[in-house]
Amino acid sequence: MATERNIRTNFALYPPEGDGGAWHATLESLERALREAFPDPAIGRRRSGIHEMTVLDFEIEVAPDVWVDGTAAITGPDHAYITLTDVTADQAAVFAVWLRDSFVPAPDLVRFVSSLAMANGEETPLPLPSDRGSEGISDLLRRHLDAFDR
Repeated sequence: MATERNIRTNFALYPPEGDGGAWHATLESLERALREAFPDPAIGRRRSGIHEMTVLDFEIEVAPDVWVDGTAAITGPDHAYITLTDVTADQAAVFAVWLRDSFVPAPDLVRFVSSLAMANGEETPLPLPSDRGSEGISDLLRRHLDAFDR
């Protein structure tokens, strides 16, 4: 019997290419949404030394005793990204579906890429399907990771 591997990696989530402001979001609106959607989140701001901008760090519980760490940068009307750190496909899927269905103004405004894919030379984010739930997105993310786990 084959055992499914549970690869951990980072996932980055972006607005559509060429429309960095499509989410119509701010760090304040994201923080408010995280506080409303997830019980007792840990949220803070810091100055990113890499990008020279203020970012929002968060830790949220996506399932009982399952915590996800992330960092969000939303600057001006034309730049946004959220990075989930050291997560499984299942954990990333829960957050990605929440982002798509509860935060962004339309379901077709989220793209994703993993650090595993980027380490293998694939840096182009892929569209997150708008017609799949957490389980379907989890399957998609798992297949994405499997394609780059060499």
